[in-house]
Amino acid sequence: MAHLGSRRGRALALPVGLALTASLGFLAPGAASAAELSGASATVATNGPKLSYVVNIEGGHWTAASVKKAIAAAGGEVVISYDQIGVIVVHSQNPEFAKTIRQARGVVSAGSTRTAPLSVQSDDSVDEGAQTLSAAEAKAAAASATDGQDPLEPLQWDLPAIKADKAHQKTLGSKRVTVGVIDTGVDDTHPDLAPNFDAAASANCVSGKPDTTAGSWRPNPGESDHGTHVAGTIAAAKNGVGITGVAPGVKVSGIKVSTPDGFFYTEAVVCGFVWAAEHGVDITNNSYYTDPWMFACKNDEDQKALIEAVTRASRYAEKKGTVNVAAAGNSKFDLAADSIVDNSSPNDTTPGDRVIDPKECFDYPAMLPGVVTVSATGAKDLKASYSNYGLGVIDIAAPGGDRTEYQTPDAPAVNGRILSTTVNGGFNYKAGTSMAAPHAAGVLALLKSTHLHASPAALKALLYAQADDRACTNPYDINGDGTVDAVCEGGKDKNGFYGAGLIDALDAVRR
Repeated sequence: MAHLGSRRGRALALPVGLALTASLGFLAPGAASAAELSGASATVATNGPKLSYVVNIEGGHWTAASVKKAIAAAGGEVVISYDQIGVIVVHSQNPEFAKTIRQARGVVSAGSTRTAPLSVQSDDSVDEGAQTLSAAEAKAAAASATDGQDPLEPLQWDLPAIKADKAHQKTLGSKRVTVGVIDTGVDDTHPDLAPNFDAAASANCVSGKPDTTAGSWRPNPGESDHGTHVAGTIAAAKNGVGITGVAPGVKVSGIKVSTPDGFFYTEAVVCGFVWAAEHGVDITNNSYYTDPWMFACKNDEDQKALIEAVTRASRYAEKKGTVNVAAAGNSKFDLAADSIVDNSSPNDTTPGDRVIDPKECFDYPAMLPGVVTVSATGAKDLKASYSNYGLGVIDIAAPGGDRTEYQTPDAPAVNGRILSTTVNGGFNYKAGTSMAAPHAAGVLALLKSTHLHASPAALKALLYAQADDRACTNPYDINGDGTVDAVCEGGKDKNGFYGAGLIDALDAVRR
């Protein structure tokens, strides 16, 4: 997962996550009522930078009404209130807004979702190193395609790697199943995506409030094609055009959560999960980390609130029947280590070096409870050179691609990266755990197609049980320079590189 494209990937299956409180009517010592806050409202500063906040509350609608009054008294403006999970999105120019609202009756936590003002955003991060598909490669692939293959399918080494080609001989998946791509937007006009696109389950959540204007879920000119690439891996139609998705008969929707500059902020991610939960999305794919913190820490009041907001939203989605899948990250981190150096946070202003404990600070949504965390493999089924790993963190492995000189695919494939759809009807190669997660989401879609009434817990159990065991790769010297690049811990059936093993699409369609 890049920061746009590779951004995704972390993922601890750690039983981490903030407990949701439900102490109705409890007022902590020092907590203030809305009336008490309003008494000081005349002196509230409103000349600070305009920031976005999430306010997490306890209780029901009565608490939300009271907290909204306190928000106004503290100089905040409610953007949207997700009463079903107790999360309120707020804008404010009061530099003391978060500190003030934390004192209000019914508020569990509150924090700014960013360190840069709403009006000032920039991002110098890059996508996964996309490579253009050449005309010569496309022509050669089409000439070698066998009956039943789409023209570019011979270049997709990732499909036979997970037995998806054999699975397609049994079923392409059910139109009753929808996978929501929570990402940079999906270009649903692409000829490989249009046949399977679910507009009714699509929206633009960038502001934190869903926009259902037709086409709002598409990337604008100049914005990343990351979400479009992810969508193709999941469900590009088997229609005689371009590539074939892992589950080419299911539906795919676009839930746009990335700003024009490539930031995935908490309010947008919360909106994305809630939207998916309430619009029939069976599986979500999350190939990003939530900005601006690569690892958010529970001992920071702002960051703690962000973690809790997304935890509530992802749990709500699963409660509604959605399986959430996330990429493990592309930083080569051992997510089970005692400490990690995070030198990229906060990435929307000036990052600095932080030594963090991954048991207390984590990348979300990948490290949240219940989320399927996916590491990446290359064309030789080895952990990809960039992929994060960690025993007890990685749930499962899937093809994400790697540098061709590290893991060279068998002919007729010529590139070690993953070929998929891009904007304006094109195709390109990318590599990252961002590309691995949608392979797992696609297999889950096939599982859901086979077991339409299965719960998220049952689908995840099947995914792990049917995975092909992959033993630890030790010593792991992916570039052949004589230096061990990572150490895999665990046994054949569960380890830090591959989790429960490599996903298996064929087993997913066997009843």
